[in-house]
Amino acid sequence: MDLSIPEQHTNDIGTLWRSWKQSGDPEAKRRLIEHYVSLVDYVTGRLAIGLPRNVSKDDLASYGIMGLIDAVEKFDLERGLQFETYASWRIRGSIIDGLRQADWVPRSVREKARKIEEAYQRLEQQHLRSVSDGEISEYLQVSEQEFQQMLQEVSVASIVSLEDPIREEEAETRMTLLVDERAKNPEDSVRELFLKESLAKAIERLTEKERTVVSLFYYEELSLGEIAEVMSLSPSRISQLHSKAILRLRGHLSRAKDQLMQR
Repeated sequence: MDLSIPEQHTNDIGTLWRSWKQSGDPEAKRRLIEHYVSLVDYVTGRLAIGLPRNVSKDDLASYGIMGLIDAVEKFDLERGLQFETYASWRIRGSIIDGLRQADWVPRSVREKARKIEEAYQRLEQQHLRSVSDGEISEYLQVSEQEFQQMLQEVSVASIVSLEDPIREEEAETRMTLLVDERAKNPEDSVRELFLKESLAKAIERLTEKERTVVSLFYYEELSLGEIAEVMSLSPSRISQLHSKAILRLRGHLSRAKDQLMQR
């Protein structure tokens, strides 16, 4: 999706932004929200794939609108960032917060995801390489078929798992390592650089198919259905690859955070 503003509207939008930010014009704010509301539809459409049927798109859209309003209110014109990119992350974050508060993921599914993440974390730390499905299955004391079923069950949770805190008691999430919304002091910058480097190393350790899924979903912004077409695989297989990739990344970042705390 091309999130850029059509050239013929650039001046009009610029005027609205100045009216809102410099004068606090509520009418300019309303028109900006109306102009960018399509971003909510876009983000909602991507997140809706893979979520349980009991999660309605109307609910997602309501959470997303709150994120868009927040983005319009907090966007800093002086930083020279593209609003569409900034707003997309704000909208996504608002939807994730709404889903988390609604506690839509069953406790049993969260527990399975935690066990798989722990298995990846411990085995890959022990072997210093990516581990196979067979090794994970053996560690979990289940058959490979049962492991594949577990991946399918936790796939809905992994859609939003990069938005989960690195530690439950902290506000920092894995996604904040990819999007810098404000200036950092030197100590924070060094800390963040270490975690970003750890994330890059973790991505390198993914299998080729897992890296492709992560790249297409998070960077090319394709839906899981579109990725399935590109890779000539079933949507359920893409969902499994995505789940494994995210759980590997979660485990690696948790280890990196522990190492950082020990320094």
